[in-house]
Amino acid sequence: MTHGPHGEYGAVLHVAHRHAMAWLDSVDQRPIRPDLDVDGVHARLPQELPEDGIDPVAVIEELAEASTPGLMAMGSPRFYGFVIGGTYPAALAADWLVTAWDQNTGSRQPTPATAAVEEVAAAWLLELLGLPARSGVGFVTGATMANFGCLVSARDAVLRGAGADPVEGIQRAPSVRFLAGDAVHTSMVLAGRLAGLGAPQTVGADDQGRIDVRGLERALGDGEGPAIVALQAGDVHSGAFDDFAAAVEIAHQAGAWVHVDGAFGLWAAASPRLRQLVGGLADADSWATDAHKTLNVPYDCGVAIVRDEAAMNAALGAHAAYLPSVQSVSDPYDRTPELSRRARGVTVWAALRSLGRQGVVRLIDGLTDAATALADGLRAIPGLEVLNDVVFTQVCLAAGDDASTAALGEWLRAEGTVWASSSTWRGRTVVRFAVSNRGTDGEAVRRTIDAVARGAAALGVGGQSARPRDEQVR
Repeated sequence: MTHGPHGEYGAVLHVAHRHAMAWLDSVDQRPIRPDLDVDGVHARLPQELPEDGIDPVAVIEELAEASTPGLMAMGSPRFYGFVIGGTYPAALAADWLVTAWDQNTGSRQPTPATAAVEEVAAAWLLELLGLPARSGVGFVTGATMANFGCLVSARDAVLRGAGADPVEGIQRAPSVRFLAGDAVHTSMVLAGRLAGLGAPQTVGADDQGRIDVRGLERALGDGEGPAIVALQAGDVHSGAFDDFAAAVEIAHQAGAWVHVDGAFGLWAAASPRLRQLVGGLADADSWATDAHKTLNVPYDCGVAIVRDEAAMNAALGAHAAYLPSVQSVSDPYDRTPELSRRARGVTVWAALRSLGRQGVVRLIDGLTDAATALADGLRAIPGLEVLNDVVFTQVCLAAGDDASTAALGEWLRAEGTVWASSSTWRGRTVVRFAVSNRGTDGEAVRRTIDAVARGAAALGVGGQSARPRDEQVR
């Protein structure tokens, strides 16, 4: 290994920095869709593993040249797919440092720096979201693993409450009832399967996807034994929030553990203007969110939060003679399903430190304002309608029939100014706009509306026809 002012890393990191900056400088204006598909990128990559290695600088040059045409501009302020945010500069730079430091942040003792930063980030998150200050917080890969960590904690806690020992395995334990609304997200379904709970029993939902509280009450009353109830902060199509105050009270009266899937919507709790959406949320037992969505930190950074940190540690903690630990304080690997992991929470610390409390409020409110403006503009396009009540950051758009809606979604993604997901909601095909990027400002909204109007005209949606560029929506 070469040492010195830059050593063996200097030249190759310089090349990586150059390509990274070229990408970041282009994201706002480039077409969002990739220019090449997987096969096209394959064709640009060497297929044979070399017998002898080549210079690292040449490797990075080759990687960037082959890959860039196949990259999706997910950081664009007009990317509305999959509920993906952008990246704050401080969070991106912190992520580079995390990679360079290369700390396996499983235990506090060998990695005091990154463990301390994550603990401060966790405390700030709990304060911002109005959650119990002594909750356990684990930084995981994404919303699915955050839900999984919380459900495993819930499963073991309710089994212990029923007199079973989770250490003996769920095969010998009582059956755990797992209940959710009809609009439960697929990540919650998957997390339940991974946790051995199976698919949730659904209890109904209203037309915006909010759980049917009376249906929940009936379902809890019809059965017996340990139970876990999954609620939602932010429906993936409508953005709607469950009635937490009523649902949590009913669930707790039945002795159930309440978990909240707040992948993107949990952040509404940080905004004084939006807190009416989350009344009663803090009374739940666990919460999951994803910082690469609404907080705009780089992939990956899910957050699992459990009110009873001891229950979280008991369910997720792993101990061995070779693993250092301090008995009076839990380690990071006591709060995640991993022993080895990067210090994901450092990017959360950097984002929150750079934003401050009011910056977070402006971010959340700004995303909501952008979604409202986008919905207003889309409603004004003849032949199109917004199907959901826009209360947070989701907008579901439809044309007069499913075929026209599907065609519009395909046209937008191919044209490249805008990328929005196609989906099915309430029995209709929709184009779903998830406003998650910090850069989605008035200009991005204007360009989005213009692109949708051009697409509708090009396809003749609602009787429109293509018109000269100078007549298009400004």
